[in-house]
Amino acid sequence: MISFIVPAHNEQSCIGRTLQAIDESARIVGRPYEIIVVDDASTDATAEIARRHNATVLPVNHRQIAATRNSGARAARGGRLFFVDADTTINPRAVASALRYMDTGAVGGGAPTWLGKGEIVPLYIRFIAVLGLFGAKLVGFTGGAFMFCTREAFQAAGGFDERFYWGEEAAFALALKRQGRFVVLWQHVLTSGRRFRKTSALQLLAGGVRMIFSPVKTFTQRSSVEKIWYDSNREGDDTMPDSLAVQVSNGVALLLIIIVVTGPVWNFIPGALMPLSSPLGKFRFFICLFLCHVGLICWPLAMILFVNLLRQKRWTGLIQSVALIAICAWQAWDSTRGVIWYWTWLCHWLAHFFNGG
Repeated sequence: MISFIVPAHNEQSCIGRTLQAIDESARIVGRPYEIIVVDDASTDATAEIARRHNATVLPVNHRQIAATRNSGARAARGGRLFFVDADTTINPRAVASALRYMDTGAVGGGAPTWLGKGEIVPLYIRFIAVLGLFGAKLVGFTGGAFMFCTREAFQAAGGFDERFYWGEEAAFALALKRQGRFVVLWQHVLTSGRRFRKTSALQLLAGGVRMIFSPVKTFTQRSSVEKIWYDSNREGDDTMPDSLAVQVSNGVALLLIIIVVTGPVWNFIPGALMPLSSPLGKFRFFICLFLCHVGLICWPLAMILFVNLLRQKRWTGLIQSVALIAICAWQAWDSTRGVIWYWTWLCHWLAHFFNGG
């Protein structure tokens, strides 16, 4: 049996489409299935809509996505577990592909996500979505919108880590990788962009800064992600704020994304062609300065991967972890050298300036 587990909190506006897509996909695949909606303290019609779609409703009061998913898995009867977010529309191709991989020995995996048709989101989010389609396959990780695993692998991995209020799907993927082959599908699923409509680019940037300087608290304290992932207010989910502040914030975010994506190109341009005294040289200097600070985020990523390395049981997983750690550590160290050089230079310049030099 296949068990589809859908964590939900105040999802009356979208859960009907999600359950309909699950039902249609499962019928086409042709295996026995069940749908469990884990209703986490909803105050709207989420449970009623779920029952109308013949789903089993499991009421809980966790207000934590990891614990909610685990409750659904414990109640499930199937040997194949699929975790589907309440605002995600799956398809039979993704389900069938996931089942084929598990039937041939994979312990689990996930699918990359794409924004559904008509989703209104800032342009920089579209750039990130495109990168995510290819990046998920490249690095071997996916988000939690569509994940799957065998029951045996779920139990061996210990389920989703309930210490995490955010990023629990990445920790779960790492745990599954220690048990066996983890697969990222070529097929994608559709998800909504509501989080990015309601969350400003400035909030996301602040979250990235917190992750650099306080990675543990960022993942394990609810307050650090309360406004982004645990907001109960669904009003305005379908509209994007159009204030000047939001437009400026989104425009700056788009510019920064373009800089990050095109950053490596500058390494192939000889410095002699762009001396620091020239306008283009100054532009290149500030881009490199920005990229150095962004690269510091590789330190917490390298630490997470190193912890996972110590628990690896498979030699293929060991090789993959070592390679990712090496890339992250190299980028982090190179960025750190750049940041140290810049702040040292700035301090010397300020001292010289205030001393009347």
